[in-house]
Amino acid sequence: MMSSRPPDRASVMNDSAAKIRFKARLQQPAKAAGGGSWAFLVLPMKASAKLPTRGMTAVEGLINGHPFRALLEPDGRKGHWLKISRKLRAGAGADVGDVVTLELEPARKEPEPRVPADLKKALAAAPKARATWATITTVARRDWVLWITSARKPETRARRIRNACDMLATGKRRVCCFDRSGFYSKEFSAPVAAG
Repeated sequence: MMSSRPPDRASVMNDSAAKIRFKARLQQPAKAAGGGSWAFLVLPMKASAKLPTRGMTAVEGLINGHPFRALLEPDGRKGHWLKISRKLRAGAGADVGDVVTLELEPARKEPEPRVPADLKKALAAAPKARATWATITTVARRDWVLWITSARKPETRARRIRNACDMLATGKRRVCCFDRSGFYSKEFSAPVAAG
């Protein structure tokens, strides 16, 4: 869930032809960080297919009529899932197990990714990499961050940070050989539902 202010209802309701509408059941993750304060839903494949990418996608819309902005995560099956915070559930008047109605569309502006401290430190020590980083698109920066943070082992993450700085220093603008959807690499998946 992105932290930016939700769009107002009037701006979300404009251009209804571009809206993706569906219903989905809120589920509790089996392993919930933070004591189980969040829920999730998996988008129907027909809804995911209408989005511009199989990877992480910024969206805005309505859940049970309540406006929100969020990042859809790739589910590793060429679809998406959405993390629903306790605050968003309260605003939507929904609880785990409820079927909610969503209306969403790709965000008009991509949110800037949160750069992890270890990557920030490495970029600060690599002026050429930092210069390229400053000129690439928001989506490209998000892909670099996602590639690094999707590493499961600390040594893999450290190696990816070193490689990212090396590639960026040579002017490489996009991370290569990175499956943004997780379909081929199996790096991403939706949470496993409890029960």
